[in-house]
Amino acid sequence: MKGKKILIGISGSIAAYKIPQLVRLFVKQGAEVKVVMTPMATEFVSPLVLSTLTNHDVQIEMFSQNSWANHVMLGRWADVFIIAPASFNTLGKMANGLCDNLLLAAYFSATCPVIVCPAMDDDMWNHYTLQINLDKIKQSQHQIIDAQHGELASGLIGMGRMAEPQEIFDYTNQFLNIKKKLLHKKAIVTAGPTYENIDPVRFIEIIVVVKWE
Repeated sequence: MKGKKILIGISGSIAAYKIPQLVRLFVKQGAEVKVVMTPMATEFVSPLVLSTLTNHDVQIEMFSQNSWANHVMLGRWADVFIIAPASFNTLGKMANGLCDNLLLAAYFSATCPVIVCPAMDDDMWNHYTLQINLDKIKQSQHQIIDAQHGELASGLIGMGRMAEPQEIFDYTNQFLNIKKKLLHKKAIVTAGPTYENIDPVRFIEIIVVVKWE
């Protein structure tokens, strides 16, 4: 994890209170972390705390004090973009191409892998709209760490609880290590042989080889 660049996007969910712990796990292992938040997310976790832990300013607004937040460079800077928690509202916008805040602008312009960690109440998790949106996001080849069964902020017990910070950290670490193992590797894939008869005795052997570097 040392030297990896981690971008964390926080949307408006009570599960946002877990993110400082996730940030600490990455920082302690030598990763550089930046945070982008929706305005609603600031009601659940302090940008000051996150800024202190990451040693970077937390990005919230597209425009602030006559400056422009370069959302394009956020997604290009990161080795991985973790959206946690991903609320019902944010997942819906991600799935349907709606871009009305800095987090979503960074998401839609990101060139790095994206890991999505949903969090919401049980009834919202089981709503057919949410499941349709999750399927759309999976089709984008993003990684999804499914919500878990457990105690929810509403007091109910059910599905929708965001994965714990340690689980998100371990998943990300494993994901990045798998990508690293394939770096600079070379492979040859063969789809043959195929035999074309010339006559009852002779034949031509055809082998198709694809070289990947």
